[in-house]
Amino acid sequence: MAIDSITGRVNNLTTLKTAPKAELDATKKPADNNAEKTDSVALTTATQEIKKTFEASSAQAPVDSEKVAAIKKALADGTYKVNAEQIAKKIIQFEGLKPQDDST
Repeated sequence: MAIDSITGRVNNLTTLKTAPKAELDATKKPADNNAEKTDSVALTTATQEIKKTFEASSAQAPVDSEKVAAIKKALADGTYKVNAEQIAKKIIQFEGLKPQDDST
């Protein structure tokens, strides 16, 4: 028995002793070795559709490798030009897609 110095409550501490793993394994009864158990999972229709969509989208290359290579080359050559007007239009377009924040 121990007394908590802050609250003054009595704590009953019990020490548990665990058996070594070898003793636990020895007490287990062997399962029927002839009967194999297999796990199975059934996918819902919605899950199957998601899986099909994911497989179809991952089959397509999401990045235009040729365009990336051309931009890398232009950056390395110092010939890459930034089109500020096009960037501004895309920012405005993006802002229009976002939900309005009323906190400002």
